[in-house]
Amino acid sequence: MNSNFNRRTFLKYSSLAALGVQFLPFQGLKAAPSDRVRIAHIGLGGMGLNHLRWFANLPEAEIVALCDVDTLRASEALAKLKEIHPDSKAQVYQDFRRILERDDIDAVTIATPDHWHAQIAILAFQAGKDVYGEKPLSYSQKEGLWMQKSQQETGRVFQLGTQIHAGDNYHRVAEIVKSGVLGKIKTVRLWKTGEPPLIEKLNYQAPPSNLDWDMWLGPAPLADYAPEKCHFTYRYFMEYSGGVFQDFWCHIADVVWWSLEPEGLKKIHARGEESDGVGDTPKWINVDMNFKKLDLHWSSVRPDVPGEIGQSIGAYFEGTKGTLICDYSKREIRIDGKVMEDIPEIPQTITRSPGHQQNFIDAVKARTQPESHLEYARQMVMPMHLAMISYQLQEELKWNAKKEEFKNNDAANSMLLRPYREKWNLIGI
Repeated sequence: MNSNFNRRTFLKYSSLAALGVQFLPFQGLKAAPSDRVRIAHIGLGGMGLNHLRWFANLPEAEIVALCDVDTLRASEALAKLKEIHPDSKAQVYQDFRRILERDDIDAVTIATPDHWHAQIAILAFQAGKDVYGEKPLSYSQKEGLWMQKSQQETGRVFQLGTQIHAGDNYHRVAEIVKSGVLGKIKTVRLWKTGEPPLIEKLNYQAPPSNLDWDMWLGPAPLADYAPEKCHFTYRYFMEYSGGVFQDFWCHIADVVWWSLEPEGLKKIHARGEESDGVGDTPKWINVDMNFKKLDLHWSSVRPDVPGEIGQSIGAYFEGTKGTLICDYSKREIRIDGKVMEDIPEIPQTITRSPGHQQNFIDAVKARTQPESHLEYARQMVMPMHLAMISYQLQEELKWNAKKEEFKNNDAANSMLLRPYREKWNLIGI
């Protein structure tokens, strides 16, 4: 068979394959080297503009469409794109469904508020598009499960936007931990300092003419418009996100799931205090999680552990033979009183990333799943969702990992999914 066949034929045939969790059965086929993956960006705020810049500078990617419920943001994004590619013919939309109708688009990136992530991704899978979706994957636990089911049924590629995952430091930490040099690791401590900003009041008013507020709300409860609840600061309202904890969990928990693959969650207990002002996400939150072979602790303050030198975010692995502390770019190992940054004797066993976005493009063309694929991302994000439920109920919860439900707690189980506003239940679930 000729390995160089056109992009549309390639994507047509590959979309017929059912995903075998991590790999698709077309690994021997490659798109012609001259072909580029045609991408549309949905959500064009701060992170959405980062998506645009990243993919616009990849030779194998072509940005063909931009979408935001705020037409002003979409216009500004188009101007940014034309600074990079003056001859761009990208079309601008306010409704993402118009993008999914186009059969000449191969993949979408999603940088909307959290409460829209799952539905857009599922609809994209169903429309034959691959997806690069921002953290924290989904608004609720059950949405993540639906996303994975839809991806498996449609055979699409998915990458979670945990860009730090591509860095060498996390690769190396995972190699060191997996090598066993630290002994058996029974405890890991994670932290992220910082409180949400003080939002003193909500200034209710008519939505600006450039914003489709009803669609911005989408599946979330109907609410009057206030600029403080929209765009960047939406993340400090529980209707749409989960504050600092939900914003940063993926970035630092990622290195734990990569290194140790925690499984068999049994109990979760979160304590915290609501933020000051009108925002209702946690001002601080401490969480204890008990897995089958690991105790995991999250804190909103830095723990008093060896090597902690003021990092605002970090992970501390406690092994029977040594410890390792790390943040995004640094690490420090302690074994038998010796402090070191690396152990050269431990070989590189994990292939280094070509870059998080390039990894996604490579996966789309080769029909493999990238590093932060959906099954991995869902397992890593799920405990965060459960912790938020424990925080809201202010009680310890017992979890049945096999059934993915809380034990003997109807109130907690009812919070695994927030029902969609009927008008915006686009996936019929």
